[in-house]
Amino acid sequence: MEEQPKNQNGPRPAEPVALTTGRLVLRAPREEDVDAVFAACQDEEIQRWTVVPSPYRRQDAEYFVHDLAANGWRTGENLVWCVFERETGALVGSQGLMACAGRPGAAEVGWWAAKEFRGRGYTAEAAAAVARYGLRELGLRRLEWLAYVGNDGSRAVAEKVGFRFEGTLRSYSEQRGRFLDTWIASLLADDLPG
Repeated sequence: MEEQPKNQNGPRPAEPVALTTGRLVLRAPREEDVDAVFAACQDEEIQRWTVVPSPYRRQDAEYFVHDLAANGWRTGENLVWCVFERETGALVGSQGLMACAGRPGAAEVGWWAAKEFRGRGYTAEAAAAVARYGLRELGLRRLEWLAYVGNDGSRAVAEKVGFRFEGTLRSYSEQRGRFLDTWIASLLADDLPG
């Protein structure tokens, strides 16, 4: 197998890549996922802790699948996966890997989990797969996790994956016209197990 050149600029243009774990399949969103994404994003907790629109409408799910994810893969700047249970095919959540503008080799990770699948370790399992892909396959030097202060569930996932907490960025992230204090943590290739 020919080794791919390492990428120090961030995610690169790519055809969508599927990732698998013991219990999950991660793949680019498709038309048939619109209804499940729409249903999942009705959850107040997803709207509270992410930048998804609130209220979340069907056209928002269509935009997520047809524009945001499709263009992200086309440009390589925002790789988006829908996460599914291998056994049932049910939508578990979403994972993303977005290039950090102006910082070569750095990308931000992000995720949300459908309400009924929280607490099973699925988000950490999927996030670990995305982290390995970004750091090992794409050759990124640094992954960053950011979350609004108080998002303890997301922080627990980041810590389980191995992200190292770096601090609190005051009035840093915008959500619907407000700037919120934000936690930041990082993961480097050397932080990955085996």
